[in-house]
Amino acid sequence: MDLGLKGKRALLFGASRGLGYAAARVLAREGASVAINSRDAKSIGAAALSLGEETGAKVVPLPGDVSDPEAPARLVAQAVDLLGGLDLLMTNSGGPPSGKFEDFTDQDWEKAVNLTFLSHVRAIRAALPHLRESSTPSVLTVTSYSVKQPIPNLVLSNSVRSATIGLTKTLALELGSDGIRFNSILPAWTETERVNEIMEFRAKNNGTTVEHEIAKQSQESPLKRMGEPKEFAYAAVFLLSPAAAYITGIMLTVDGGMYKGTY
Repeated sequence: MDLGLKGKRALLFGASRGLGYAAARVLAREGASVAINSRDAKSIGAAALSLGEETGAKVVPLPGDVSDPEAPARLVAQAVDLLGGLDLLMTNSGGPPSGKFEDFTDQDWEKAVNLTFLSHVRAIRAALPHLRESSTPSVLTVTSYSVKQPIPNLVLSNSVRSATIGLTKTLALELGSDGIRFNSILPAWTETERVNEIMEFRAKNNGTTVEHEIAKQSQESPLKRMGEPKEFAYAAVFLLSPAAAYITGIMLTVDGGMYKGTY
């Protein structure tokens, strides 16, 4: 199936590893030119070099911390300059710290909102003028299945990520007449570095091992395993692509059946 991605220009945030890196890899394989971002200049440079060598696609690194209010607009401008425009945008960021409600101060909450919600707002706002010039504009926000089914010890993430879902659906309605599609993926437990950090937190609190916590968490899926980054990436790239031209306003759980609700 041709996804229609050859020659498309994509910007992905939070893409030096994990889900963002996997999505960038599939986009590059499909013939898109890709700008990838991470706050660590060394890691994003290495990721871009690796993806470019593997796929032969144009992959450019854009270091910058999306929790910095000025960074998203700067990164969008750099991507447009380096790629010659913008067709596809994936907004993504690291998650806030693990913990229970009473563990966190107002400052912790403000940091979580800045990182996990306002980074999406700022990136989309900066990208809109360029997306309006594209014939196939598409935006994908990355959140978590926790917006439907809260995850223990992740009160900051459970709460703040829900705002991004409201934003995504609203923009799908407001900007559909401009031809811009907005969708979100709600991944569950996937074998990434971020998830491994959460498993380490649980193992420390429970007096167990990381392997034990991974096995325990995997039992919540009917498939009895965590997802692989590439499984997220295939869904993400499809939703971004022109092949999904009549899909907008979707909140897609890519979760191996871990979400237990009907809707």
